[in-house]
Amino acid sequence: MPSDETLAALRDLVAERDWDQFHSPENLAKSISIEAGELLECFQWSPGFDQEQVEAELADVITYCIHLANKIGVDLDEIVLRKLESTKAKYPVELAKGRMTKYTKLAEEPHE
Repeated sequence: MPSDETLAALRDLVAERDWDQFHSPENLAKSISIEAGELLECFQWSPGFDQEQVEAELADVITYCIHLANKIGVDLDEIVLRKLESTKAKYPVELAKGRMTKYTKLAEEPHE
């Protein structure tokens, strides 16, 4: 997850510009979606991509995710680890390894 240095730099940027007033959870969630769309646009017409542009858009998505986590008072490490445990339960290795089948269909489809 982000280092203390990165978190401090983000907090400073927002504080210096008085942007926290605009960072409602709703606005931050919208911004995540908008930036994710811009990231996807980097791959719109071909599998090739501009590394620098992808990194910039990815940074925007991550930045808004960090801001949202701070705003709603959650620890990113904690929620990611909790989600990983949930995902492990939905996708047991013996059924999911090497497959992209949705968890609700894993037991129904033959596994080779």
